[in-house]
Amino acid sequence: MPDPATLLQTGCLISLAVLLVAAAWQDLRTLHIGNGLSIAIAALFCVWALAGLSAGVYSVTNLALAVGCAVALFLLGAAAFAVGLLGGGDVKLLASVGLFAGPALVVDLLLVMAVSGGVLGAAVLAGVPLGPVSGQGGATLRGRLRARMPYGPAISAGGLWVATKLAIG
Repeated sequence: MPDPATLLQTGCLISLAVLLVAAAWQDLRTLHIGNGLSIAIAALFCVWALAGLSAGVYSVTNLALAVGCAVALFLLGAAAFAVGLLGGGDVKLLASVGLFAGPALVVDLLLVMAVSGGVLGAAVLAGVPLGPVSGQGGATLRGRLRARMPYGPAISAGGLWVATKLAIG
């Protein structure tokens, strides 16, 4: 039987997956990601990291690097927010998922997020109704290009990839 720390970490990764699906769904429905989801993911990371530290499978150095990665993602996301490319909820979700990714999986996170975002963007251009029902201009290509796009599902896809990689070791 696996040790309690491993079971706790596995439970944290399952909880992370549930929270990511909830964030994606909430963003698709409302174009808003509640702060509670990002806070819950960050708190979950604390439990996951402490379990790893206690089991000796995670180091203080890894913890510091993960926090540094999350800060870098937050700053990158804040710059994207400043120019209107991401919403505030997206930035917070990205940073909280970045805690789990750390430097070892941040490239995976960003690549899966970019590909998923590209698929979302293509869907919006094709006229697939994503997010709340758009106004009158949503039927035209110009209207679709100006529409806000929920990016939480793309960030969540990247986060699910990270959770899977962490779970399989």
